[in-house]
Amino acid sequence: NQLLREGIPIDEASIEGAKLRLRPVLMTALTTMLGLMPLLIATGTGSEVQRPLATVVIGGLFTSTILTLIVLPALYKWFPVKVRTGEM
Repeated sequence: NQLLREGIPIDEASIEGAKLRLRPVLMTALTTMLGLMPLLIATGTGSEVQRPLATVVIGGLFTSTILTLIVLPALYKWFPVKVRTGEM
């Protein structure tokens, strides 16, 4: 919304916003996924519970990362938001 207030077209604003969020989103998702890898490859006692849990969490993180970086900017272009120029 800040870029839209500055007069930048919605296409450029959504691409720039996705670029700005790329590194933080990827770092957060990748560190969590890598932290769950021991649960995913565990073979000891309790691994029959840990493995499905880790699979679901890693899949959810991957899906939310794709949605955040690709789908959300596309939806932002399709459904433009009215930008308020005044302060509250």
